[in-house]
Amino acid sequence: MKKIAVFTSGGDSPGMNACVRSVVRTAIYKGLDVYGIYHGYEGMIDGNIKRLQSGSVSNIVQRGGTILKSARSQEFRTPEGRKKAYENLVKHGIEGIVAIGGDGTFTGAKIFFEEYGIPTVGCPGTIDNDIYGTDYTIGFDTAVNTALEAIDKIRDTAAAHDRIFFIEVMGRDAGFIAVESAIGGGAEFVMVPETKTDLDAVVKSLKNLRKTKTSSIIVVAEGDEEGNAEEIMAKVKSKIKDNTKEFKVTTLGHIQRGGSPTARDRVLASRCGMAAVEGLIAGKVNCMAGIMNQEVVYTPFSDCIGKTKQLIPDQLKLIDILSI
Repeated sequence: MKKIAVFTSGGDSPGMNACVRSVVRTAIYKGLDVYGIYHGYEGMIDGNIKRLQSGSVSNIVQRGGTILKSARSQEFRTPEGRKKAYENLVKHGIEGIVAIGGDGTFTGAKIFFEEYGIPTVGCPGTIDNDIYGTDYTIGFDTAVNTALEAIDKIRDTAAAHDRIFFIEVMGRDAGFIAVESAIGGGAEFVMVPETKTDLDAVVKSLKNLRKTKTSSIIVVAEGDEEGNAEEIMAKVKSKIKDNTKEFKVTTLGHIQRGGSPTARDRVLASRCGMAAVEGLIAGKVNCMAGIMNQEVVYTPFSDCIGKTKQLIPDQLKLIDILSI
């Protein structure tokens, strides 16, 4: 193998640049030519592919977002689009790919490999931490800390005015950000897609907490089955029927995606990037390089896509214990 390419796809996450940097410099260290594909699969189709040098990735380890840009490509979902992408890779002599992204990115890579056989190793780049085959995903730690900083500030005003705040964090299908930011932020409740939300129990607990607390924080993952934070707040308020209490909603939204990555995310991204290149050289195909129990592991894309990563039960228990 003489030439490889790297791209980022799907939602951006802090640490993607650190991963790109690691891929580029590991490839050069190993004697490979390395190319950057800009705008993900869309750029692969358009031929937006450029040779990268060590200096191309200088001064990016601390930056959020992705210098390679990202996009969601509808055309790549078609056989015609994938054929164009393959022809562009062949034109540049690219023999292997590092794909940085999440579930959608790996699904596309799996289909592409099955059709054209270009070896691909993925790196888990998503703030949701919902990819099977790695303890943590690139960007998750930064997103949790961003949410935590917001929760700390909201708690100040909640305490000052004796308010109940519903704080919505990202997590359409997974509650990892909600759970860790709830524990770190001292929230009284957390609502996540993985578990059924019992609003009657929440109302009862809020009434009991009035005896010891004047304010409360409830963290809501956007994908909870009872709705978003605004909808849940309205339901809880209608059940409590107390006009003396103020209920407020804060939706954190895309601020969780941006910002300078934490040290933990930079190290994780750098390790995954190096492991992806080493995996390609060793003949790994159609898999993701992740970190489990501090060791590099390679998980087939079919498992990353098909298996569900579970929340840690003790963390949910911990929130109940610490909220009393």
